[in-house]
Amino acid sequence: MKTKLSLLVPVIAGICVSSSAFAASTISGAGSSAIAPALYKWAEAYNKATGNKVNYAAIGSGGGLRQITAGDSGTVDFACSDEPKPLKWLNDHKLVQFPMVMGGIVAIFNIPGVETGKLVLDGPTLSAIFQGDIKKWNDPKIAKLNKGVKLPDLAITVVHRSDGSGTTYNFTNYLSKVSNWKPGVDSAIQWPTGLGGKGNAGVAQYVKTLPGSIGYVEYAYALQNKLTVTSMKNKDGKVVTPKFETFSAAASNANWEDAAKKGYDMILTDQPGAQSWPMAMSTFCLVHYKDENGKKVSANSKATDALNFFKWSYKNGQELAKQLDYIPIPDAVYGKIETSWPVTK
Repeated sequence: MKTKLSLLVPVIAGICVSSSAFAASTISGAGSSAIAPALYKWAEAYNKATGNKVNYAAIGSGGGLRQITAGDSGTVDFACSDEPKPLKWLNDHKLVQFPMVMGGIVAIFNIPGVETGKLVLDGPTLSAIFQGDIKKWNDPKIAKLNKGVKLPDLAITVVHRSDGSGTTYNFTNYLSKVSNWKPGVDSAIQWPTGLGGKGNAGVAQYVKTLPGSIGYVEYAYALQNKLTVTSMKNKDGKVVTPKFETFSAAASNANWEDAAKKGYDMILTDQPGAQSWPMAMSTFCLVHYKDENGKKVSANSKATDALNFFKWSYKNGQELAKQLDYIPIPDAVYGKIETSWPVTK
């Protein structure tokens, strides 16, 4: 079921903005590559409409988190991360976080003669592949999931991210939930096998050029670059394909009320529901609610400028986001976000 991208209205509703808040300004952000295409489009349109500039560096979630927490008040005005942080960490760094858009992670592969969506994997099998326990595409465990699909006697080459990434954090989180995943859960881990590619582009390039390879990227990137993706068997045992409806189903079945109590420390992997995509994820935005002196940020602060940008992007950027295959957060979440946001005096 499609939902409206009305996330930012309640978030901004409680903020008192000064008459000079929309004067020309420049803000900077850094972090997740997953949300970068939408942010770039929003920033371009925002600049044309208001004269304000937004600079964003897609350096990965880990890099964005390091920059927003550097020193007393960070070296950027906002960060975006696919790895939500716990409430204590947010309070320690005087930050508030909120989910902005949603997407998912997909496994991409290169098996000659097998088209996109025709290869089915489940969590335990995907985990065994990325741990190096399954080494060939005609392995009985893969064949059992793919009756009628001609699987070659071809060696599997695993491709993973070499940089710190929220995508890796969510991917390894999923594998840890559905299998005996030993390498750990983090934005960067010691992989037991495979080749490392920097960013989505690096992973995709390896997979495109190496027959027998498999990797993981964000769904929007895979779709825009016409990559070959797997279907997945989800928690309810149903085979699903990555698309708007299956990502939305995962978000709708998540326990957002509980997440609101924890500062939206919410991971969307392995959600229940017959239509749920098992590797759904959100991208979160983080902004300072107190300055370096421990006082609430003022109405003419860079933090407020950042929120003005997000507010404008919601009101004017919905279609841009949808065109880039981003999924809105469910309507039921919006009111909870408003109560979590500190009022700027």
